[in-house]
Amino acid sequence: MHTPSGTSLPVMPVVPAAFAPVPPSASAGARLPVFEGTAVVPPADYLPGLESAAPADEDAGWLHDALLGPYSADIVGYLSLARRCGGPVLDLGCGAGRLAVPFARQGFRVEAVDRDAASLERLRAWGRRIGPQVSRLLVTTRADLAELRLRGRYRLVLLAGTMIAAVPPHARPGLLREIAARLEPGGALAFDYTAHGLRGLSEEPDRTWAFQVPRFDGVEEWAVARQVFGLDAMSERITYHSVRTGKVRTERVARTTDKWIVDPECLAAELDAAGLRVERRRAHRLDERTESVLLVCRSAA
Repeated sequence: MHTPSGTSLPVMPVVPAAFAPVPPSASAGARLPVFEGTAVVPPADYLPGLESAAPADEDAGWLHDALLGPYSADIVGYLSLARRCGGPVLDLGCGAGRLAVPFARQGFRVEAVDRDAASLERLRAWGRRIGPQVSRLLVTTRADLAELRLRGRYRLVLLAGTMIAAVPPHARPGLLREIAARLEPGGALAFDYTAHGLRGLSEEPDRTWAFQVPRFDGVEEWAVARQVFGLDAMSERITYHSVRTGKVRTERVARTTDKWIVDPECLAAELDAAGLRVERRRAHRLDERTESVLLVCRSAA
């Protein structure tokens, strides 16, 4: 997805001090510092995600679903690409099926791959609730993308939600070669990632910001995110401290995800080595040193 992780935000209203997030109940005794001066982001199409964080249980997955759920704007774009390419579709890092299930509802056969068994079960349950016309088009595979070995062939392969950043740099060339070897003639690989200016990261490796999570169930929800970059390891860690308020109670949740910084020059060399050429590049500027990039690649053969 085109998530603006790392966005430096303009001056906007300050989060009230009362919104000091606290960790989950296991650490309820320790309060976190108030993030003073944190900017509030109004609801937008693109929000930071938890792409590599596998929900540990139903409650831990709520922020994952809210940020990368059925309201994500990228679904429409990827579905449009699927209509041009055809199926079968391979959805890598599928989570609970935010892309796979809508694609199956549109008649595409989808193999959905994720390392988290609970997320795959939620995907299958969603398909079953809709009906056999959808569930029969869904095949799930539990696998780690860093060690992926594929058996089928595909017209479209997706690494949506900046899933490419969840793959360690040392494993990315092998993953791209595996995908290229399994593309049907005329097939495509499509993925998105956040491109950071490395100089900007060295100047500001620790960032904090806040936003309101778009919900449609009467619950008001806010999240404060702290983003820490490590240039030596090309790593990125985001910790979300979130508060949701319903009619009866208020819940506080903390969640952390680890990702990797994608160097565009290294990525270009890896695509070329895998025999993939970039057919289309679309960039969405997030700030003066960060942009969200979508690539559509075809086999160079």
